[in-house]
Amino acid sequence: MLMQDGLRVAHSADDVIEDKETVYLKLLTLIERLHRQLLDVIKDELDRVGQSDINAVQALLLYNIGDAELTAGELRSRGHYLGSNVSYNLKKLVEAGYISHQRSEHDKRSVRVSLTDQGTHVREKIEGLFDRHLASVDKVGDVSAEMMERTNITLSRLERFWADQVRYQL
Repeated sequence: MLMQDGLRVAHSADDVIEDKETVYLKLLTLIERLHRQLLDVIKDELDRVGQSDINAVQALLLYNIGDAELTAGELRSRGHYLGSNVSYNLKKLVEAGYISHQRSEHDKRSVRVSLTDQGTHVREKIEGLFDRHLASVDKVGDVSAEMMERTNITLSRLERFWADQVRYQL
């Protein structure tokens, strides 16, 4: 296997298979690490602005709800959270006054949630953090919009692949 521009280049079919496995496993590790790193960045921002009563997962949940009125099931189906994790965090955010909830008139089992003014304030803090990142990710992080778009395409395809693995029991 040769190194070319910092990437390994295969000489044979066996090298390609080994390299594919290495790259795939590294991708899995990076996805997991990046999510944890994002939560660390959000937690750091919350600490910086003195917002110590919620955690990073809860702040990200507020950000993802945004202006919408959603059910816990809709949040899960969007792929942001695990089932019990959503319910627990929504309950805590309701208790803390960041989210309001209302039972559906059509289905009394279903509860719709939306941000309160306090929740919107936290969402705006996280939005400001992401805006600051956008302003510097190219210059400081050497990550262009084109690179992000290619990564988004790859991750979307991988998400669809994994969903199909579960859905069709492949």
